[in-house]
Amino acid sequence: MKYYLLKNCLITAFFTLALSAYSEKSIAAELFPHSEKVTHQDILRGSLTPERTWWDLTHYHLNISVDPVSKTISGTNTMKYKVLAEQKRLQIELQAPMVLEKVVQNGKNLTFEKNGYSYFIHLESKQKIDKEYQLIMHFSGEPQAAENPPWDGGIAWKTDENGLPFIASACQGVGASIWWPNKDHAYDEPNDGVLISVEVPEHLMDVSNGRLINVESHPERKTKTYHWQVTNPINNYGVNINIGDYVHFGEQYQGEQGLLDMDYYVLRDNLTKAKEQFKDAKRTMAALEHWFGPYPFYQDSYKLVEAPYLGMEHQSSVTYGNGYKNGYLGWDRSHSGWGLKFDFIIVHESGHEWFANNITSKDVADMWIHESFTNYSESLFVEYHYGKDAGFEYARGNRIGIQNHSKIIGTYGVHREGSSDMYNKGGNMLHTIRQVVDNDKTWRNILRELNKTFYHQTVETKQIESYMSEQSGKDLSKIFDQYLRDTRIPMLEYYIKDKVMSVRWGNSVTDFNMSIKVTIDGKAQWLNPTTNWSKVELENSEAVLEVDANFYVSVFNILGN
Repeated sequence: MKYYLLKNCLITAFFTLALSAYSEKSIAAELFPHSEKVTHQDILRGSLTPERTWWDLTHYHLNISVDPVSKTISGTNTMKYKVLAEQKRLQIELQAPMVLEKVVQNGKNLTFEKNGYSYFIHLESKQKIDKEYQLIMHFSGEPQAAENPPWDGGIAWKTDENGLPFIASACQGVGASIWWPNKDHAYDEPNDGVLISVEVPEHLMDVSNGRLINVESHPERKTKTYHWQVTNPINNYGVNINIGDYVHFGEQYQGEQGLLDMDYYVLRDNLTKAKEQFKDAKRTMAALEHWFGPYPFYQDSYKLVEAPYLGMEHQSSVTYGNGYKNGYLGWDRSHSGWGLKFDFIIVHESGHEWFANNITSKDVADMWIHESFTNYSESLFVEYHYGKDAGFEYARGNRIGIQNHSKIIGTYGVHREGSSDMYNKGGNMLHTIRQVVDNDKTWRNILRELNKTFYHQTVETKQIESYMSEQSGKDLSKIFDQYLRDTRIPMLEYYIKDKVMSVRWGNSVTDFNMSIKVTIDGKAQWLNPTTNWSKVELENSEAVLEVDANFYVSVFNILGN
């Protein structure tokens, strides 16, 4: 066994020790809680039911009042939709203990039935194809509290150091229906965006997605309503509320599509720290526009909003709770040293604006599209600001968090994501594919064109795989199969005898055929192994094989010579 395989074993052992202080869940996972058994509710939630597919979501107006004392939310969601096929039964979700009180269309109360936390609304008027309709859903209740957000979803009802309410939503895994009624499936986003109206006590401020278009005062109730307009499609878990004693500062960034408004909302006592730490926001925008193309939401601006939890990728309203420290809460996840050169939450969660918010997976089983590319964006940030070697070191360092316990792609149709390896392993899969492409100009173009081709769309894995193969001019299908659909690290097996090296891929999927860059006696060259033995002529029998460390593989010399 050569050094490469031994190194993987040592890394795995070290990572196990590291988990005693930082669980994998808290390091890199935003996992969806579920039981092992697939339930009827899982199927209702995760599948494209007939009651969902006949209508296309076009707009939400979420109009709510938030009471920090009773920890309740009440209000309406006016939902507009376009009819695609004739049907009169419509499915939405709202999770207990929230209650759907009534549904109104054309001034008439509609009947509905509840199945788990899915509601099936019976429409009375004829639903004409290609016509747009709206219904108003009235709801209220005390939503589930998020005890450890963002990993267990709900509403975080916290207070700041001055004892004032500090409240935020965080619901990626459990779903937006934990606090408001909506079409709670990733495949359909409101084409015309969302209007978010939030009434809060007058001494507090609500910060939500998009642009602030109006603030209404209600002296008789001692409250204010903040109206935020999102003009672009938005995934439902990205819709957020952030309520606190906020102060605002901002700047403009000269980006690829002109001036981008960058606004920052932080707790009053943290203003000085934020003005220094949030300098990473512009640095992030510069790096990620270079690699991924224009920021996808110029019309809705970019915001960083302080939250009472670590952070999340709420579209145009990125939440931040990293303690105004570089790294991940002051810790370098990559152990390369480069992770302390930037604020992890600013870079990672902003990276999701391209992958998760611009390009969104239709099914949560394909959530690697969000997390693998965004994990990889961290190393691209490092490369942009500190050089290629630094970026590569950071990417390789993230392998310390790979577990290889289960597959990255989850189970379709039942609201099941894959393993947390979608972060570090997925990022290293992309880093490996970059080596295979072997042309940085082509690689950058692939990343940028992905965001252009699938702009504001929901997608499936096969679309991303096919596009990257097509644009690279290389068949990457077996590489995707190996890293997304298998748990094994591909092993380059070889032996040298009589000036001939025999080589093949082991520990791999059927017909795995990834080309790999190596040096033999200091001379760089490419090998094209398959799962069958092939031979390479050598100049001597004492040749030394070294594999480019930027390929996420293991190496095994069968003869040990």
